[in-house]
Amino acid sequence: MSAHGLEFERCYRAVTTRDARFDGQFVTAVRTTGIYCRPSCPAITPKRANVTFLPTAAAAQQSGFRACRRCLPDAAPGSPLWNTRADLAARAMRLIADGVIERGGVPALAGSLGYSQRQLTRVLTTELGAGPLALARAHRAHTARLLIQTTRMPMSDIAFAAGFASIRQFNDTVREVFAVSPTILREESRRLRGDTLPATNGMLTLRLPYREPLDAGWLTWFLSSHAVPGLDLWEDGHYTRGLRTPHGQATVRLSVQRGHVRAGLALHDMRDLAPTVARLRHLLDLDADPVGIDEALTAGAAASGRGPIFGSGIRVPGCIDGPELLLRTMIGQQISVAAAATHTARLVEALGEDIGGPVPKLFPTPEAIAEHGGEVLTGPARRTASIVAAARALASGELRLHAGRTAPELRRDLLALDGVGPWTADYVTMRLLADPDVLLNTDLVVRQGATLLGIDLSDTARWSPWRSYLSMHLWKQALAARTPPIRTAPARAARSATVVAR
Repeated sequence: MSAHGLEFERCYRAVTTRDARFDGQFVTAVRTTGIYCRPSCPAITPKRANVTFLPTAAAAQQSGFRACRRCLPDAAPGSPLWNTRADLAARAMRLIADGVIERGGVPALAGSLGYSQRQLTRVLTTELGAGPLALARAHRAHTARLLIQTTRMPMSDIAFAAGFASIRQFNDTVREVFAVSPTILREESRRLRGDTLPATNGMLTLRLPYREPLDAGWLTWFLSSHAVPGLDLWEDGHYTRGLRTPHGQATVRLSVQRGHVRAGLALHDMRDLAPTVARLRHLLDLDADPVGIDEALTAGAAASGRGPIFGSGIRVPGCIDGPELLLRTMIGQQISVAAAATHTARLVEALGEDIGGPVPKLFPTPEAIAEHGGEVLTGPARRTASIVAAARALASGELRLHAGRTAPELRRDLLALDGVGPWTADYVTMRLLADPDVLLNTDLVVRQGATLLGIDLSDTARWSPWRSYLSMHLWKQALAARTPPIRTAPARAARSATVVAR
């Protein structure tokens, strides 16, 4: 066992078999070459005596290793550990991916997590092999590499968009991480992967890889059935919506392909590329380890005396924005999904910000709902009052909804709100924090699915820590009993110059 909790034999076995399931969970640093790779790198397997395994690319960079330009380890799917682990390191990684350090520095990150800067740095260095600044630097290097290889943006603009303080810092970081200058990195990419895509008015087309299998039919149903007119749209296999970003707004268009999600992004400010990609990956649960989850769920079914009863590759949809998730969930309490969409559409039309395009509105801000929601929302007066009160708590900062919260603290704060019961608290916690072990045992549809499969919801410990995924399977089972099975499969990707983005 290494100082960072990595088992050498398990890691080396993954490298010798080039097991892509481990990409993003650790990197292989080769001492003789000074390069670090993803586990599935196609290069010749290094000798055991020459390798060390590190938990993050930042740890490898901190130790003086350069990224392999053949396997692009920073482009691997993100580690599923940041979802399964609820400790400080995992919560910090989620916030770093969302750009908290770029916007507010280490003090903002430490403040969001409720720790001092010294405590935070000590824990991250021990757990992940690098402190918060080094981890943020690795994210900047990844964003820079992505823009260098996929756009025709001038290098000075890329440096600004990736969050570097100066051109010199940008050049030095790229050379240290990739062992070549930014110009050579772009030239190499053109030779190996074709010409770059034009970045016109902030438009980018990216590939967001995921670990297969992926139940595209489930995501299709979830996104299409919850789409709200004017806010988000599912049409011809594409999901389109707008979102607020740290420096403005963006419009995204997503479609599931074999091995990746094709994402079209129109960004108001290119500095928002990295946090936007992180939010899209969270929305679609693209960093999950479906093989490991499926094996655990199958083993749980076998332990209960049943054969295989679940499909493969199901995902737990996340969210784009915490306040939107809570307020939409409260609007939809105790009414049908279709009715919830109607009520939400009315709110969006009246109070949403205009952005134009196929989805012309952004979801209203908590401030707007706190001030005018009572004039627009219909239905029981108590529910309207509860929604407005929740919006007021969000607007004042009394209630904080972000990926750095712990599940117990978040659930406690949600249950303290008038009109929020256990189901709403569990549902929001599951989707906001990507918590893999939330059993929605009070959900009527989940209970129907459990009855159909003969599962006792009072005895589900054998499925821990994957009970969020169990809930999705039960939900899907009940829906399939009402309607024809969802058979949508990922489309085969057309040959293009799109790029892999993490």
